[in-house]
Amino acid sequence: MQKLGLDFRNVNSLWGSVLVETLARLGVQQAVISPGSRSTPLTVQLAAHPQFEAIPVLDERSAAFFALGLARRAHRPVVLLCTSGTAGANYFPAIIEARESGVPLIVLTADRPPEMRECRSGQTIDQQKLFGGYVNFYHELAVPEASVTMLRYLRQTMAHAVERAQWPVAGPVHLNAPFRDPLPPVQDESSAGLKELITEKFFRHLEISARVPAAVPMVRLAGRGIIVAGQTRTADPAGYARAVGRLARRLGWPVLADALSPLRNFADVVPGLITRYDVVARSAGLTKELQPQHVLCLHDWPTSKALRQWLAAHDVPVTFVSDRADNPDALHGAARVVRVSVPEFCGAVRGARAPAAWVRRWTQLEQRVEVRLRRELVAIEGTFEGQASAWLPKLLPADATVMFANSMPVRDAEYFWPANNRRHVVHCNRGANGIDGTLSTAFGLAHCGAPTVLLTGDLALLHDTNGFLLARELRGSLTVIVVNNDGGGIFEHLPVAQFEPPFERFFATPQSVDFARLASAYGVKHILVRDWAHFERLMTDLPARGVRVLELRTDRKRDAATRKRLFAGAAAALR
Repeated sequence: MQKLGLDFRNVNSLWGSVLVETLARLGVQQAVISPGSRSTPLTVQLAAHPQFEAIPVLDERSAAFFALGLARRAHRPVVLLCTSGTAGANYFPAIIEARESGVPLIVLTADRPPEMRECRSGQTIDQQKLFGGYVNFYHELAVPEASVTMLRYLRQTMAHAVERAQWPVAGPVHLNAPFRDPLPPVQDESSAGLKELITEKFFRHLEISARVPAAVPMVRLAGRGIIVAGQTRTADPAGYARAVGRLARRLGWPVLADALSPLRNFADVVPGLITRYDVVARSAGLTKELQPQHVLCLHDWPTSKALRQWLAAHDVPVTFVSDRADNPDALHGAARVVRVSVPEFCGAVRGARAPAAWVRRWTQLEQRVEVRLRRELVAIEGTFEGQASAWLPKLLPADATVMFANSMPVRDAEYFWPANNRRHVVHCNRGANGIDGTLSTAFGLAHCGAPTVLLTGDLALLHDTNGFLLARELRGSLTVIVVNNDGGGIFEHLPVAQFEPPFERFFATPQSVDFARLASAYGVKHILVRDWAHFERLMTDLPARGVRVLELRTDRKRDAATRKRLFAGAAAALR
């Protein structure tokens, strides 16, 4: 081994070490690696480099979602490496989520060289553009060669891949990497002549690409409008909340904040914050009175279907603010898109302030619904799963990280997670809205980060149980709250629930798993939550390290009926 960590033992070793050194110089610090032979030249170098944290993960699907969680938390690219064959195909669900959520991943799939393809060679499939249009950039690297010219090509290609993972929109990139034998770092003389040529000077020019601030167009907003804040990830949630709060104050508009927006957890800096808009949107008597003249949508529409239907029915002019390149308007309305960051936009908006009565009316209704919902939630006998979302903000330590699984947990967060000042950081794989990889993503969020809580249903957890294999690698704390209602609770709210058969077997799909035994099989602590008092004691003092599963048993059909009753009661409070 030479200085810089370069490895001249053979051509594959040098190629791999130049690739890894280039990534390290550009600020990439973590790699998630699944075992395999063809990827040996890269695995050896990633494991050896002092600037990389290399983490082995057996299951490629779990590995991909774990890397997704790491990248979501750190806001920087993470390397994902696997061997050839079907290994890379297991990455696909996480690649889709990374693309749709704007999460930077650098995906390296090792491959056979060209002469070993299309000839029934073992563990060989067509890996060309394996992920189709779901990556920001695809390239097949050359077969390694011991020449300065080809190493320059490798260096420049890797630098470009790191840039494309982050700009103009963050997302995954895919590099297919073929290797000939010898794969391990056995000593030969193929690279010895390059020791004096590939030195510190070879990497000196590399630097992280700087983002050039976009030119922000002057936008004028006036009249009775609303700000709708959808899900977003930001490295500075407090600064984001202050920027939106200043804009809301300047315009006199209420801010309808999704549970996945930072704003719900920074309520003290956001005037006119509205979280119970789903109930308001369901009230036919109020929709005309509260119809806005303009909607300012930050990033994306919220989870609330009722809100989307209300706004679509009135075809209100909408201004979207998004720094992504895709079409943000699933309602296909009278929309324009301003493609800048939200803080940049908030600083440039001009306009007349709406009458004070406008935002005051919204906040009055918010308070009435809040009081009614709180009273009814407290009065519920037994355990209702929506109570977990209602109680968690006040129980969790400030600055904790929270992840919601898709289906009912994220919807219950939308319905019941209250405005608060606890500075919690919230996440959900809401790009493609799937339940796959939920547990593994939570492990990635928890690794080397703040104490993390995952709120998940039983089916989402069972879909990713191999994620528990990550427990031995975790440096941090993860508490998994599994709502065990023996099936898919979200389907109880769909029209198909009236049809039995086939509803219970083919839609609700109860699995009847013993979660205590499941946790024990992975060496993970399991606690059955007895009641809400027990839940409160468990949540107010999160462990500093390790993994635990808190099982919250509820009745699926009773919970569905309770939600309907709560919504009806809250709507009655508005009359």
